[in-house]
Amino acid sequence: MSIPDPFDAAARGLAVFAIPPGGNRPAEPGWQQRATSDPAVLRRIWRPGDNIGVGCWRSGVVGLDLDDNGVDSLAALCATHGQPWPKTLAVATPSGGQHRHLYYRCPPGRIVLSSSGRHSPLGPGIDVRGPGRGGRGGYLVGPGSLRAGGRYEIVDPRPIAVLPRWLADVITANRATAKENRG
Repeated sequence: MSIPDPFDAAARGLAVFAIPPGGNRPAEPGWQQRATSDPAVLRRIWRPGDNIGVGCWRSGVVGLDLDDNGVDSLAALCATHGQPWPKTLAVATPSGGQHRHLYYRCPPGRIVLSSSGRHSPLGPGIDVRGPGRGGRGGYLVGPGSLRAGGRYEIVDPRPIAVLPRWLADVITANRATAKENRG
């Protein structure tokens, strides 16, 4: 069982911000700009028990939030495009079952917006948490964070891979339907 470790997240190249203990939402506005991977800043601001928020914009990451049937949707996308499952850092969420957060580096020159629900270009059960533009990217609750249902646990510790081009193409092809949001 892991505990929230902002220094481990920062060592993985993730810019983090504090989420109140037990929570999954930022406590106040401005988290996009406050997210940091600077250990000196983290030592100064982090409080025991805080959960980790991973700011996609500052981190330069695209997070795929696989819910309910998201694993099946991603497997179907891979099959349709004749591509393997894109392996990367994976975190199990306390929702249980196959719920996962998959972390990918945003390919250079790509603008990936956050989208969810019926606005997700990847299909049912896959929310996209993108860096967005102008500091309006999404976020993921980071590894070790504790919620009422359990912890966010790393299940595949491999380094964060670059989002495969074919998958970035699918996400950005439907940019008109992707709703930029703050989450």
